[in-house]
Amino acid sequence: MQTRNKVLDDISQLMTNAMGVAQGAKDEAETAMKSWMDRWLADRDFVTREEFDAVRLMAQKAREENEALKARLDALEAATKG
Repeated sequence: MQTRNKVLDDISQLMTNAMGVAQGAKDEAETAMKSWMDRWLADRDFVTREEFDAVRLMAQKAREENEALKARLDALEAATKG
């Protein structure tokens, strides 16, 4: 009976080790895929969300400044005509 327990213990240890190897392979595959995707996206010249948001804010500010300048110009033109 002692031999049977040793065999079961060995099988259990083997399965535990196999699960550890499988988890390591999974982690390595995920890291490799993420690196590949990062390189692929960088090659496509896509912008990051942060870059997009920064440009959007700059455009919004420029639009507001243009509206303010147009209002000033309209006021100056009205003053010179009237």
